[in-house]
Amino acid sequence: MAKNNFPDRVFITGTDSGVGKTTVAAILMAGLPNSGYWKPLQSGAEELTDSQWICKVTGLSETRFYPETYRLKAPLPPHASAAMENVTIDLNQFWVPYLGSLERLIVEGVGGVMVPLNENHFMLDLMSRLNYPVILVCKNGRGAINNTLLTLEQLRNQGLNILGVVLNGPSVASNRTAIERYGKVRIMAELPVLEQVNPKTLAQAYEDYFTLE
Repeated sequence: MAKNNFPDRVFITGTDSGVGKTTVAAILMAGLPNSGYWKPLQSGAEELTDSQWICKVTGLSETRFYPETYRLKAPLPPHASAAMENVTIDLNQFWVPYLGSLERLIVEGVGGVMVPLNENHFMLDLMSRLNYPVILVCKNGRGAINNTLLTLEQLRNQGLNILGVVLNGPSVASNRTAIERYGKVRIMAELPVLEQVNPKTLAQAYEDYFTLE
């Protein structure tokens, strides 16, 4: 699959929180023209929400960023943050935004696939409802193999299409080899730490590191 055939809908998830999902989303927004970004649920934001941060570092118009269905204050798993605000997260309230003239929608989840949303549902259930191809982001270090393989198993059990895995951080050759072999999955990118984050470096990162071949 060539870069110019990138799917028109994609869901970015991770093996955990803090693995680099938002950075990957920013790279895709900078590298893929005419794309929109939607974070259905934001749980905690010290200064900027993820949408606001990506808008800032990419320099893209605010019109390319769609409001969250739920924006929760506490930096906790969604079910816990929602409970503190007496909110119940309802899967039926997640409506995909209208793209208008935009060609693609980049959707970013919260935490990993098994983070609870409410008493009965997990992030995986929202992903299943949307049924978009999945990009799985993993921190490239100790535990990467185990965490990635476990998440891949959950995604496949749910019948989701896995577009590929992004390894975020300094390259570890044994991680890539093992994940490709045992996970039977494409490594879309191995991303180094970006020393500067701006529209130019983000777009260049897409060109330099991402492949859909």
